[in-house]
Amino acid sequence: MSTPPIPATFQEFLWLWNNMQQLSTPAIHFTMGSWLNDSYLNDDKKLLLQAFRSSGKSTIVGLFVAWLLYKDANLRIMILSAEHHLATKMVRNVKHICERHPLMTDLKPKNPEQWASGEFTISRSHELRDPSVVGKGITSNFTGSRGDIIICDDVEVPNNSDTAHKRQDLREKLSEIDYVLTPDGLQLYIGTPHNYYSIYSQWGAKNTADGGDFLADFKRLYIPITNEKGQSNWPEKFSNAHIRALKMRQGPNKFESQMMLKPLSPNAGRLNPDNIEIYSDDIIFEQRNGQDMLLLRGEVLVSSSCWWDPSFATNSGDASVIACVFTNERGQYFLHDLCYITLNDQQRKGEDNARQQCRIVAQFLKDNYQPALHIETNGLGKFLPGLLKSILQEERLSIAVIEEHSHQQKTTRILQAFDALLAAKNLYMHEKIAEGAFLPEMRDWQPNSPNNRDDALDAVAGCLNHEPVRLPRQFKHFNRPNWRKMSGGIHVHTNFNI
Repeated sequence: MSTPPIPATFQEFLWLWNNMQQLSTPAIHFTMGSWLNDSYLNDDKKLLLQAFRSSGKSTIVGLFVAWLLYKDANLRIMILSAEHHLATKMVRNVKHICERHPLMTDLKPKNPEQWASGEFTISRSHELRDPSVVGKGITSNFTGSRGDIIICDDVEVPNNSDTAHKRQDLREKLSEIDYVLTPDGLQLYIGTPHNYYSIYSQWGAKNTADGGDFLADFKRLYIPITNEKGQSNWPEKFSNAHIRALKMRQGPNKFESQMMLKPLSPNAGRLNPDNIEIYSDDIIFEQRNGQDMLLLRGEVLVSSSCWWDPSFATNSGDASVIACVFTNERGQYFLHDLCYITLNDQQRKGEDNARQQCRIVAQFLKDNYQPALHIETNGLGKFLPGLLKSILQEERLSIAVIEEHSHQQKTTRILQAFDALLAAKNLYMHEKIAEGAFLPEMRDWQPNSPNNRDDALDAVAGCLNHEPVRLPRQFKHFNRPNWRKMSGGIHVHTNFNI
């Protein structure tokens, strides 16, 4: 096996291959090639290459894998993809390059069994158990293998990232790479985002529900279809007219996700959380001219509504959710508090599930100065109003409990509640809610999907769809507010002396 005295750079390796194929090498491919070459020579071990769909990034990475073997024939390289056949597709491409590239002569082994389509081993000096290149699906069992380099090529696709549960499963599978990669090994991810909380997303760090920025410490190359000036990054193939037609054909969400690399779900639903303003202010209680008032962001709150959508509050299945919304004199809506009610084992050893939930709800109502609660009585809820009333009486809280039986479809209720408010950008949300599971639930929601996790959305929709309760101007006790029973009325004396 012969090796040139001065090994070719990857850019030279790429140019030679394209020249042999009688193809030109566009500037965008030289950009990718230079980045990969320099990163490897700088000994960078964690790389993320993001480029728009049809930019040829998988082709470039296939050539990069072949160049790595040209540099070191003893490397073991694993290619992971969302599905096995996608991984073997790149393996076949790399094998084809190894067979035909002018710099890779005499690398084909004498044993034909080592030259298979799904994996192959080149002629090398070390006796190693693992092949030179092997392709695996991300759902397969690959932990028994070892790799010096692992290429994650499109490991995220819509089918494994369209819900929070699937995204968590994907992250768990990808975390197993740590047990396969050698201590000084290289990881290279290539792909495009398929969800706001994509593994590639730097914005995901704002929300802890999806594990934050999964590739936070990876060196990145980012090439959208257009640059900062709106010009095409590959004008020979994608003219401005072509890009405009592509955007119209694919729709804004898919175009932004797949071509501009902005983390959005390509099938994003009608609820756009970007139209919600996040605030961090707390509610302030004040007395003015003998009247009790609640203020938020310096403005007087005039009404509120609270909705509880109950369930058994287990860690699986439907969630038991309570939410409250306030409005001010300008008609702005503030989603101020939301609680996914869960009970731990210690709580369950005491009172029964229903009574424990009612106590949590009572505390929620007290903390948020609520004069009334709407409780959905479909299913489990029909047994709870009486129990909740008795607990409120024990706690000496004068709060109305209003039973609601929902006849309308859940999808209709949610759209009716959110559409106009989001379009008008008139809904505000406290940051403690924004940091939880509510926004992922909102982003994932699809009007026609039977698999939505929408319990919190339904609870908030209940608040928004019902006539808010006007807040009273006086409290019987500040520490135990009674918003339903007005005090300070007019007293008339009747025992006159004439």
